[in-house]
Amino acid sequence: MSSKREREYERRRYEKWQERQTQARARHRRQRVIAGSVVGVLVLGLGIGAAVALTRDDAPPTADATTPPATTPDPGATSRTGNGGVVPDPAAAEGRTWTGELALSQGTVGFELDGAAAPQAVANFVTLAGEGYFDGTSCHRLTTQGIYVLQCGDPTATGTGGPGYSWGPIENAPADDLYPAGTIAMARQGGNGESMGSQFFLVYEDSQIPSDSAGGYTVFGHITSGMDVLQAIADAGTVEGSETPVDAVTIEGVETQ
Repeated sequence: MSSKREREYERRRYEKWQERQTQARARHRRQRVIAGSVVGVLVLGLGIGAAVALTRDDAPPTADATTPPATTPDPGATSRTGNGGVVPDPAAAEGRTWTGELALSQGTVGFELDGAAAPQAVANFVTLAGEGYFDGTSCHRLTTQGIYVLQCGDPTATGTGGPGYSWGPIENAPADDLYPAGTIAMARQGGNGESMGSQFFLVYEDSQIPSDSAGGYTVFGHITSGMDVLQAIADAGTVEGSETPVDAVTIEGVETQ
């Protein structure tokens, strides 16, 4: 492909992505007009427990933190213990910005992590990544209604797995409950701010996730490149009757520096 054709292709792809984001923001603004109208509760596996106000009839299903979501686990998946089952020291975040890449089976996602705003979360992620904890694990859950995230970090691919420890409290949660496209945040049990482990989620469209009794959700980084990779995964959709991505998403490796 010539350089001119490549530039034209990239321009059209970028414009298409911008159009999707504009449509998503308009949709979310309509949803927020219904103040206090909560018609669904979404728990992302072990992770996000959030009341979601919707203006449509496509409220996401309800699950609780002890019940695996409607996914198809990898039969070869096994539990893993991270960092010897010990919560990583927040000092490992070094109070600085970390950069890195998340290599998915569909492509690479670049990111930055904020070790000053969320030292425990960043120390946790960097430590696990350095051990290869995430390598070969599945991003087991994709939500396409109400909130728009891809959830990863569970070695069992069931939504209930973790590194053999849990931690808290919540760090750096947004005051307005808005998680913009590109946000990287920790999943946790609904109503339990001390239940974070290894599961995290990547936001591919602006999502309003109301705080629960424990608060909001720990934001520890943001995506710097590869949003088109996430959007392609989301566009492919989920297996009918579940939140399993149609295209299996595997973490091939994580690099941080």
